[in-house]
Amino acid sequence: MKTNYDITVAVRTVFIPEQSDESASRFVFAYTITITNSGGMPAQLLSRHWIITDANNQVQEVRGPGVVGEQPRLDPAQTFEYTSGTALATSVGTMRGSYQMLAEDGTHFDATIPEFTLSVPRVLH
Repeated sequence: MKTNYDITVAVRTVFIPEQSDESASRFVFAYTITITNSGGMPAQLLSRHWIITDANNQVQEVRGPGVVGEQPRLDPAQTFEYTSGTALATSVGTMRGSYQMLAEDGTHFDATIPEFTLSVPRVLH
C-alpha cells in the first residue's frame, strides 16, 4: 500500500585523495544523495540530521536547515540530487541520519537516511 509520506534515499560515495592527508589523519569523502518522493503527496525537505562515526567510534552530529543551501520541494515521483562531503580522522567510517520533511497537508515526518560506509579504496574487502 502506498503511503502519502514516503521518501527514498540512495547514496553514492567517493574518496577524495587530493583533499586528504593520511599523515594528518584527514580522510575526505564526497557523497551524492538522491532523494525521491515515493509517496503520494508533495513534501518539502526542511532540515537534516547526520550522525557521522569514524573507526575510533568518534561521533559527530550535524544538524541544519536544508541541504546544500536548498530546501527542495518534491512532487510525487520527483527526485532531487546533491553532492556534499565530510572529513574523517580514520580511513573508514559511517554516516546515517534523517531529513525532516513537511508534507503539503501540513504533516511533519522524518525520512530515514540508511547507514552507509565511507572507506578509502582497498581498506575494506
